[in-house]
Amino acid sequence: MAQIRPFAAIRYTRRGLDLSQVIAPPYDVLDERAKTALQAKHPNNIVEIDLPHLPPKVVGPDAAYERAGQTLKRWLSEGILVRDSRPAFYPYMQSFEHGGRMFHRRGFFALVRLSPFGKGQVVPHELTYKGPIEDRLRLMRATGVQLSPIFGLYNDPENLVTAALYRNLGRPEQSAVLEEVRHDLWSICDAEVENRVIDLMGSRPIYIADGHHRYTTALQYQAQVQHAAGWPLPESHPANWCLFVLVGMQDPGLLILPTHRMIGGLRTFDMDVLRARLGATFEVSEVGGADIEHYANHVLRQRPPHTFGLFDGRLRRLYELRLRNADVLAALEPDKSPHWRQLDVAILQRYLLDEVIEPAFAGGELVKGYTADAAQVAPQVDGQRYQIALLLQPTPLSALEQLGRSGEVMPQKSTYFYPKLATGMVINPLQP
Repeated sequence: MAQIRPFAAIRYTRRGLDLSQVIAPPYDVLDERAKTALQAKHPNNIVEIDLPHLPPKVVGPDAAYERAGQTLKRWLSEGILVRDSRPAFYPYMQSFEHGGRMFHRRGFFALVRLSPFGKGQVVPHELTYKGPIEDRLRLMRATGVQLSPIFGLYNDPENLVTAALYRNLGRPEQSAVLEEVRHDLWSICDAEVENRVIDLMGSRPIYIADGHHRYTTALQYQAQVQHAAGWPLPESHPANWCLFVLVGMQDPGLLILPTHRMIGGLRTFDMDVLRARLGATFEVSEVGGADIEHYANHVLRQRPPHTFGLFDGRLRRLYELRLRNADVLAALEPDKSPHWRQLDVAILQRYLLDEVIEPAFAGGELVKGYTADAAQVAPQVDGQRYQIALLLQPTPLSALEQLGRSGEVMPQKSTYFYPKLATGMVINPLQP
């Protein structure tokens, strides 16, 4: 059973402070230019703590983490950040426009009981890597907090959890706008509502949508605290719990985008050669015009499953590839489940790239770029750094549940949940 609980968050609450000036995108999407822009907004922007060195996702010098910890302590002592006096659940709504439509994604901040992957109700769908985990672990030890939430999904066809939390909320307590997304936050300190939500969530697995490295970091932090203590930690110990934003899979504001692949490192590329190598496996046709954004966001999404777009950056031509052999990976990946072999990202990586494109056209290791914004494909795929792009349909949410049952994980960059969660709305203290 998934265990959740309310908590007393650390928040920006200073009167007159514009929350829009101090929250930030997740650290791992930032570069030096983006960090500098956030610092220019306000000297107390959370990026000062959350990204103490560059580049992100690699281990930095000890002094950087120590400086982040000292900055957090100073902000707490000066009242820039304040810990709430009572535990609460924190409803959190993101409002945004995409494709000409307005969306309102409703979730809530809560703590989730840690359990090792495969041994509890928290289910991963992507692999993790050592570098980002060690970086976040050092920052967690230096600051004594969890700065960024994990994005978790749960199955709730009747939206019972959201209904319980959002009933009679009134105006948000705090609001901010970041990169054209509005972030609204409330707090609920009502025992009846809390118990209702805890009971509802107790029977539902939680699927990690984003934040696998942060979750693994929390597990390692828990193990280190446990080792230092020399005896089992009490159930309520903060190291046993992890900060999440939880969103129902059926929430109408939940938007999942594909992550398109941009490919370089090719000696040459010839569509006729590709057709010949694909044989009867794919039906290949040219798409009139080369409006990639319209094709990816509107046309491709209406095509049958296992349909891909391919953009030739040198000739500026767009093609469509429709899979004819639905189990093309059966011989290549016999140990994988049928659900895994039906993933478009698996077919793209394991067959199109590994078996066809790389052997035919690559002069060495492929250069890969990723984007969820189809408008970025044509400018970047110009025949120089990237020579072709492969466009995908979104991975269905049902795949998270199906693979979770078999304990499998998806290939890298299988899902992109838009928009990203903001860092700095709430912080989880790891001290009792």
